[in-house]
Amino acid sequence: MSRIALVTGGSRGIGASISKKLKQDGFTVAATYAGNDEAASSFTAETGIKTYKWDVASYEESKSGIEKVEAELGAIDVVVANAGILRDAPFHRMTPDQWNEVIATNLTGVFNTVHPVWPGMRERKFGRVIVISSINGQKGQFGQVNYAATKAGDLGIVKSLAQEGARNGITANAVCPGYIATEMVASMPEKALEAVIGQIPAGRLGEPDEIARCVAFLASDDAGFINGSTISANGAQFFV
Repeated sequence: MSRIALVTGGSRGIGASISKKLKQDGFTVAATYAGNDEAASSFTAETGIKTYKWDVASYEESKSGIEKVEAELGAIDVVVANAGILRDAPFHRMTPDQWNEVIATNLTGVFNTVHPVWPGMRERKFGRVIVISSINGQKGQFGQVNYAATKAGDLGIVKSLAQEGARNGITANAVCPGYIATEMVASMPEKALEAVIGQIPAGRLGEPDEIARCVAFLASDDAGFINGSTISANGAQFFV
């Protein structure tokens, strides 16, 4: 029987590439989405990957959604916490709502996704937790105090879970993408995009499939002794 993988935000962008790569590697994949029913339906029709709708910012929705996934597909072995949002603004203009919405999805959403599956992973003595953080959680970014705080916090979650889960065969690792060729990045003004690429020594944006391959490795048996680590996939833009 194949292992079961849950990918939050798994029907679009980087998440879609992760879902497809894990399926290609033999996992049974469940992909969550927050609101775009049309995109989720198209994704399922294209890939055969089942999609499930819930808000990762809600613990109750996450818990009941995960229960549904496990009832239909089986116990979840791999969690990829990828769902995230942006509410950018310079700090002096940032509103409490902009702060709270990003914290709820990008940081608390990781807790809400991992916490319900953690007891089962401990009981079965196996689990893979992979959190998609960001280069901006490592170095900070103008106009993203909220986003950078969550992505830095995600790294703290990973390091702590790694220590708690290691004796039970659970690994927790992070991937920090740099600027990746997604719809969101492609929508940037041309001059702004040129400026971003100019800061990347590789001279190009990353591809979603390059992030997916990092995740697939961390989900594999080959990565069993890698725990609490971060893969920085950013074209040499930033070193930790």
